[in-house]
Amino acid sequence: MAPATPLHRDGTMKAIVQDRYGSPTDVLQLKEVDKPVVDDDRVLVRIRAASVNALDWHLTGGLARMVLGLRRPRIQIRGVDMAGHVEAVGKNVTRFKPGDEVFGSALGTFAEYTTTSEDRLVPKPRSLTFEQAAAVPVAGFTALQGLRDKARVKPGQRVLIYGAGGGVGTFTVQIAKSLGAHVTAVTSTENLDLVRSLGADELIDYTKEDFTKREQRYDVLFDIGANRSLTDCRHVLSAKGTLVLAGAGSGPGLAPLTRILKALALSPLVRQRLVPFVAKSRQEDLVALKDLVEARKLSPVIDRQYPLSGVPEAIRYVGTGHARGKVVINVA
Repeated sequence: MAPATPLHRDGTMKAIVQDRYGSPTDVLQLKEVDKPVVDDDRVLVRIRAASVNALDWHLTGGLARMVLGLRRPRIQIRGVDMAGHVEAVGKNVTRFKPGDEVFGSALGTFAEYTTTSEDRLVPKPRSLTFEQAAAVPVAGFTALQGLRDKARVKPGQRVLIYGAGGGVGTFTVQIAKSLGAHVTAVTSTENLDLVRSLGADELIDYTKEDFTKREQRYDVLFDIGANRSLTDCRHVLSAKGTLVLAGAGSGPGLAPLTRILKALALSPLVRQRLVPFVAKSRQEDLVALKDLVEARKLSPVIDRQYPLSGVPEAIRYVGTGHARGKVVINVA
């Protein structure tokens, strides 16, 4: 059964609200706001857990002002990953009913409730806790779509993953192995044992070795680190290899966007494929991730957990680029 509704004023909930751009610890506040109302085509979810992505760090700092609003964000509650119970459904919703345990994506998940469309949800795997399930969507989408759709990884190909110990990286190592790739993982000293346990065939400690100086050439470089030049990254690719630039990274200011624009401009001029992309929420891919979990080929890695009031610090931590796996918010 779904948990009891917290004691607030009628029709309100707790949420992390952003009313201006800046450092997460400066601009994010825990407030009581109106509880969302479910309409005919939406699902109201009582959130049990959410997770933090680099996207949240960038949006808090104002990287997407043209989308969210130049002076202040029009959508004031951050967060897109979540897991929880269905609280209510609109009359046109057919796949879910109140009490169902679900996970997926929505806008404004650093809150006690959110609404989303039914095609952004699937039943939560029974083998996962709410915290583990909440860690899956964005990072899982990024790894799956980047490897399968953008890089078109085939069994036996050599895949180099730069940033293998982070939230996206830990998913990428496991999904690359599930696709039959030979995986070389680049990470820091403290993450070597973790990444090895996820199935990486070879490990490179970037504090001791510069992976771009290697003589080995790779079919795919999946770049989550986002702090090496395109020239350096292309150097380790085969003549027709693919460089996947996953998401926006965590670089300062407009550096991630500049790097993406350079890749788009250079790609038509070289034989190698340079593919910047941002993952999309798709129900069929959420189902694919669930299937991998249930086949024991994918297991979320959680670094730290914070209460809802700890979201500002959680986003700040993710922004450092040093998280080992995912950072999760316990909302319940």
